[in-house]
Amino acid sequence: MSNAVVVKTADLPQSFLEVHPHNLYLYCKAYAANLRASNAHTKNRSAVSGGGKKPFAQKGGGRARQGSTRAPQFRGGGVVFGPTNEKNYTQKVNKKQKRLALMHAIAEKVANDKVFVVDSISIESGKTKDANEFFKSFGQRDVLFVKELIDDKTYLAFRNLDKSYLIEPNELNGYLAAAFHAIVIEKSVWENLIKES
Repeated sequence: MSNAVVVKTADLPQSFLEVHPHNLYLYCKAYAANLRASNAHTKNRSAVSGGGKKPFAQKGGGRARQGSTRAPQFRGGGVVFGPTNEKNYTQKVNKKQKRLALMHAIAEKVANDKVFVVDSISIESGKTKDANEFFKSFGQRDVLFVKELIDDKTYLAFRNLDKSYLIEPNELNGYLAAAFHAIVIEKSVWENLIKES
């Protein structure tokens, strides 16, 4: 961590500090919803097998008329209003709100001294042991590493490393920024990030 600089609130553009936290809430809610798989599925009476024969005569038994043993009131029958995997949980978030969510998440991390700017994130040996040493040098619970361009060696080093996640700038979003305890970001990426605001 010798060349790491801790970003302070004073270093942030004013626009980062003026974002309402509700933008981050809405983005994280949509992000989680979009990850949701629509797997719950039940069969209605037309999809359940069996029930082709009329259970008993229409008249003469003193019972209510029944046309199939696969009606919902019978054991083994279909489900009336059960879930089907056709439900779509996707929520849309516009580009401006995505940007605002990221800005607020960054501002929150900066306020807690959890954003570190380094010249380069690079593990030339490609060894997870070396990546772990780099990770431990920041003394954080878990870290999101943001690198300008991920090379093969650095990718291999971080691939199996627990409690850290290596991404490129285009993958950075409000959800990831908020989810990790700290963010380590390359200087060139950081400068672009605050310049775009």
